[in-house]
Amino acid sequence: AGTQRARASAQTSLHVPYGDGEGEKLDIYFPTDPSGTFPVLVYIHGGYWQCLSKDESGFAAPPLVSRGVAVVAVGYDTAPKGHMDAMVLQVRRSLAFLVERYSGIRGIYLCGHSAGAHLAAMVLSTDWTEYGVAPDIKGAVLVSGVYDLEPILHTYVNDALNMSREVAQRNSPMLCVTPAAPAAAACEVLVAVAQHDSPEFRRQSQEYGQALRAAGWSVSLLDLADLDHFDIIEKLSEESYVLTQVGEELPSSL
Repeated sequence: AGTQRARASAQTSLHVPYGDGEGEKLDIYFPTDPSGTFPVLVYIHGGYWQCLSKDESGFAAPPLVSRGVAVVAVGYDTAPKGHMDAMVLQVRRSLAFLVERYSGIRGIYLCGHSAGAHLAAMVLSTDWTEYGVAPDIKGAVLVSGVYDLEPILHTYVNDALNMSREVAQRNSPMLCVTPAAPAAAACEVLVAVAQHDSPEFRRQSQEYGQALRAAGWSVSLLDLADLDHFDIIEKLSEESYVLTQVGEELPSSL
């Protein structure tokens, strides 16, 4: 319902292709008054890399577009069609596309939940020289993410993904932490985890946050009481919640 409301209220471009692949599309919710320049929040959905889609991702848009922030929901080819290397590449390419296509973007904020937080974390370790652009990523909100894929190799999640150990290692944010470049030092990373997330999720969030911090990134760890893996992201669409607070700070940080 939140997505439908967002589509009704905002100036919206749906299914914008950033590549030729079937899943390579973006839903873009422009701010109510896109006067020249605006910050953009890029939302990457979860679903264990094999379900959900960008179509359920518009819920975060209304409180932000009303404050002058564009919201982009990223589509990518989920498994079994998509494999892990391809999904990581798609999400990186979607950002390169946004920067090239919309000159009004001033500052990108990433947000991902679960598998989406994994993909957002992989974006943080991108070598952008290969893409010919340098997205100005000012912040990342990583919610109940997976940062080490190896434990997944032996679970049902890997039935659809079919990852080898090598694929899991090269796509594990824990193993790809790059020293914060001068630009990245200004990027605020918020690693959020729910009190009732599984011990493995909680452990990974803590360790990934510490690894980023050790590499010079600016990191806050947020442990949210009384929430579980799923309702933590629903909370994000509520006015008073973290994302909207980040949203309130956005215009002032431009």
